Amino acid sequence: MLLSGQLPFGENSLPAYMYHAQVPPPDHVFNGNLPGITWVDLVFPVFLFSMGAAIPLALTRRIERRESALKILGFILGRGLLLAFFSLYVQAIRPGTISDHPSEETQLIGLLGFALLFPIFTRLPDIWPRFARWGIRLAGWTGAIALLALLRYPDGQGFSLYRSDIIIVVLANMAVFGSLVWWATRNNLLMRLGVLGVLLSIRLSNMPTATEGWVHHLWTWSPAKWIYQLYYCQYLFIVIPGTVVGDMLLQWMKRDPTMQRRAWSFARLLSIVGLMLLFVGVELVGLYGRWLWSTTLVTFALCGCGAWLTRNPGDDTEKLLRRLFQWAIYWLALGMFFEPYEGGIKKDHATMSYYFVTTGLAICMLIAFTIVLDIWQKRRWAALLTDNGQNPMIAYAGINNLILPILALTSIEEQLSRMTATSPWAGFGKGLFITLLVAIAVSFCTRRKIFWRS
Repeated sequence: MLLSGQLPFGENSLPAYMYHAQVPPPDHVFNGNLPGITWVDLVFPVFLFSMGAAIPLALTRRIERRESALKILGFILGRGLLLAFFSLYVQAIRPGTISDHPSEETQLIGLLGFALLFPIFTRLPDIWPRFARWGIRLAGWTGAIALLALLRYPDGQGFSLYRSDIIIVVLANMAVFGSLVWWATRNNLLMRLGVLGVLLSIRLSNMPTATEGWVHHLWTWSPAKWIYQLYYCQYLFIVIPGTVVGDMLLQWMKRDPTMQRRAWSFARLLSIVGLMLLFVGVELVGLYGRWLWSTTLVTFALCGCGAWLTRNPGDDTEKLLRRLFQWAIYWLALGMFFEPYEGGIKKDHATMSYYFVTTGLAICMLIAFTIVLDIWQKRRWAALLTDNGQNPMIAYAGINNLILPILALTSIEEQLSRMTATSPWAGFGKGLFITLLVAIAVSFCTRRKIFWRS
């Protein structure tokens, strides 16, 4: 997600497959009639899928502690409100938002805004005195609110509820509604999938060819448009399948390691990893290139290969992988059958095919990572990724309000731009470098148990 925002734009752009499919170079003007997806279009749905998978893990602990329904509901809504604040705050403190031409003072304000997020969101040790924890929180909130009240923007206006980061706004909605759906249906998978059916009917009733009526009014009504629109709930098509996988992961985590007897050889596991990654490549290349017949046939052939490779599982981990792949087949098949609908697969505006294909690909990637990290125990290979995965909020705010301001204040950014201005791929290298700096900074926080939590 961070890397995609650091790619070179304009006349010195990379090939079109390096950007959102509907915002092609060199002008990067949105064209909602362009079908196809690129690797950039996978980032957001995989993030949403991961959020969905994490919901059962987080809420089950509270249920097992026998917390009251009111307390659990407060946790869900509180998390949504904190994410809503985060969406407003991170957008408001970005140097590029504060000024069209950020100065040194603007960069320093951005750094200050980033620092104020630590006392607000950092998980403080329970052994600290309660008054100390409340005091730190109060100091952070006081500083953040004062900063928002004092800032002025290029349009001459101050703080606005409608100046927010849309990605975090959607995540806030999904955190609330995804959690509520899972909580209400945690013991009834059929009912949970039934929610998708209801959601699909609402969506179809709001297509341009549909007759306007009460469903349309429900779709467009909002008591607070800056944070909630029923339109955002379309992303439950990704989050709810994520919760299904989260349930499977939760059950798998309760296995007895001493009773495991692996049946699959190293060569077979390696073939499965390669196959899962091949799924991603085939869908991206085929759907972007619009080779629909061949992509569909190859996809179903790969599904057959995967079913054969995951046959006769031995231990609980292999059984988990087989069940995961069965769900991947279902979502991929559903997505491919929906592909012609709405003019082909698109991220913007998101199509039904997009929701289901990306969900299937997310499961394929999960299978590959599970084999590498949990079966082969090669966790050091992905240590930087997992450190950032445990601290996504720091990473999300850190690129615009930590790394880029520091590079600008030290003139390193200017030198990097000069060195990479001649080649699009050199510009890509600059983006990789900046992303790596963010990842290292987040890894530093994670390893010192500094976590931001909403």
